[in-house]
Amino acid sequence: MPDHTEEQETQRLALRQTMIDAIAQTMNLYGANYSFGQLYGIMFFEDKPMTLDEMKAHMNMSKSNMSYAVRSLMSSQMIMKLPEKRERQDLYQAETDFFKTFQNFFTSKLQHEVDVMTEAAESTIPLLSELILDMKTSEEERMRCLEDLQKLRHAVQYYAWLQQFVDQLKAGAFFEKGN
Repeated sequence: MPDHTEEQETQRLALRQTMIDAIAQTMNLYGANYSFGQLYGIMFFEDKPMTLDEMKAHMNMSKSNMSYAVRSLMSSQMIMKLPEKRERQDLYQAETDFFKTFQNFFTSKLQHEVDVMTEAAESTIPLLSELILDMKTSEEERMRCLEDLQKLRHAVQYYAWLQQFVDQLKAGAFFEKGN
């Protein structure tokens, strides 16, 4: 008959796996690879930093895929590379403060969106304006360009607002002080 402690450990590990899967599903909803979410979940519950080899053993992923997952999670600041090493291998640890992971993950994603869309609008608006002012542009085409310009100006207003939101999120404005 199994030891009561073994049963409890088995139950705890099953519950942990439920949460790891939920983390992976949630991250997948927001565009992160499901297996990257699983890796973050595993690291979240680890009590110690992990090497790439340890992560690889947990995940059954190739070393190149594991490296890509780690770089992706690091770029979102969900995991960090520690300055110390274990047996000449880099050590990584998950950010376990969900407020901080939310802040890091979404500021990264939203900032990228703002940058891409703002750059596209800033390069498109002058060219669209030139088409509107060009004497060779037909009246019908000029009206379509004006409609597009109106939509782009609205988008620019939205992305200016979103940039303010991102700046506030980065600053922690939406989190209670003292937590």
